[in-house]
Amino acid sequence: MKALIVAPDDTALQWQRAPLAADDYQRLLTAVRQLESPGLAARLSNYIGMPVEKALASLPETWVKPVTRLTQEALGKALDAALLTMPAGAVPRPAPKLSHKLLAGLSGAVGGSFGIASLAVELPVSATLMLRAIAATAHEHGEDLDDPRVRLACLEVFALGGSSRSDDNAEIGYYAVRAFLSKTLEESAKHIVKKGLAKEGAPALVRFMSAVAQRFSVQVSQKLAVQSLPLLGAASGATVNVIFMDHFQKTAQAHFTLRRLERIYGRGRIQAAYRQAAPTIQ
Repeated sequence: MKALIVAPDDTALQWQRAPLAADDYQRLLTAVRQLESPGLAARLSNYIGMPVEKALASLPETWVKPVTRLTQEALGKALDAALLTMPAGAVPRPAPKLSHKLLAGLSGAVGGSFGIASLAVELPVSATLMLRAIAATAHEHGEDLDDPRVRLACLEVFALGGSSRSDDNAEIGYYAVRAFLSKTLEESAKHIVKKGLAKEGAPALVRFMSAVAQRFSVQVSQKLAVQSLPLLGAASGATVNVIFMDHFQKTAQAHFTLRRLERIYGRGRIQAAYRQAAPTIQ
């Protein structure tokens, strides 16, 4: 992998940058709408006709604690399979949509019957499929996947979600999440450049993975709770998985749209425009 290039101070360049073009401003609004609208819990609640909190309350206590551990293990396997071992210069190709549908159908059919056991098998596979699709989205938006920061930014998508208006308290603003993860992301990328892909001796990478997994596990728990409801049949369980995967693919589109706009106009300007637009999004 190529060496990291330190970007110049963005604030010093703000006055040199052109105002946002109308098309780019519309792209920003679309991204804000996706990232600040109610997240996965609201979509699942609308589908099953009841609050996700009620479904979570019915989740067996013995299933709750292992979810974060299983989520972190799944992300580690997905990162290895989908990104870290990808050759330099490779262009990721997301799995065909049929694979997503087959996976959703299979896991949805067995999810309610086998619970946490099915999650341990399903989640690494679905996370890998999603991460490949996320990497393809990053490439489409002009990201350099040879840069380890970009590869880790793909994983960062799993930590992003909707606003807290009707979602879990763990949901916080888009730029707040990125700021929270930025230090460990940079330190992890530097470790990968210097020492390769080994996670041993990389405390920053462990912290980064843990932080992403902690936020992602909230949505994994929501999916598991809904999918395990007795009222859901196999077909409905498959639909839950489709909603889950679609949520993160749309989040990836919004995330890399904003990163592309930041490269054009500067992060400070896009962040300010985002914060100005966010309160107007219904």
